Amino acid sequence: MLPYFERWVKALPDFKRLAEAPEEQVLKLWEGLGYYRRARNLHKLAKEIAALDEPPRSAKEWLKFPGIGPYSAAAITSIAFDTPAACVDGNVVRVLARLTNTDILFKNTGSANRHFQPLAQGLLDRAAPGKHNQAMMELGATHCQPKPECDDCPVESFCEARKHDSAENIPQFLPRQTEKLEITRIWRMRGNKILLSRAAKNSRQLAGLCELPTAESVGLPPEKIRTAGILKLRGKRSITRFSITEWIYEVPEKKLCTKDRSLFWADRDEISSLTFSGPHRRWISKLLNGEKAPFEAEN
Repeated sequence: MLPYFERWVKALPDFKRLAEAPEEQVLKLWEGLGYYRRARNLHKLAKEIAALDEPPRSAKEWLKFPGIGPYSAAAITSIAFDTPAACVDGNVVRVLARLTNTDILFKNTGSANRHFQPLAQGLLDRAAPGKHNQAMMELGATHCQPKPECDDCPVESFCEARKHDSAENIPQFLPRQTEKLEITRIWRMRGNKILLSRAAKNSRQLAGLCELPTAESVGLPPEKIRTAGILKLRGKRSITRFSITEWIYEVPEKKLCTKDRSLFWADRDEISSLTFSGPHRRWISKLLNGEKAPFEAEN
């Protein structure tokens, strides 16, 4: 994360600069992190903050801003303003669940966060809430990991899960349901140009971002592409609950219909300035460098 953070704060060091930045720059700086909706919400938030005389100091007021939930509101206000608001994330849930030996089967992380919020608030060091929150999160990120390192944990002596030898089994969550998807995409070059697709501005997740075209966008059913094309790359990625396999085929241009408004031809030299979703930039780089199929990309 550090290179992304350093690049971001160098280009957009404060809310004013972020508020004034075009969305294209914001998305470009965010490229590779996924969840582009967060970048857009952060951009909207900066515009609202920049219009104020000073940022609000209560967690409740921060909840009114785009993309800000209970965790972010507590983290921002406790660390920046010493507001007595407890942070509860996955790390803190593990710490509190093990300290109390809570064997509840939680539906998801959200329900676990809500369950432990009152306890976290009750334990908060009100004299130094920001440091307390950071210490709790750090404890969960270092000693109280999914596979705990109890022997040198600073709170080992009063951890109930440690006493009952149950730490590795706590907290408990219902199995996450994963849905598998397959997408067939096109690789087509015309001289020095590459056929790409840009998501519509009103797209929920990928608005304005570029990808390789889908079979549907060029007017061909996936099964026909698999027959008429040459497999160039097989990529895999995960988005929320979806496990996605993407098959990329090279297909003769004469078989393609390129009238879809999302399609455009980009110069090879232009690729670096465009913003791509997920691993598409990496896949395009592999294809331009002549990687042999099937190449299975990491998530």
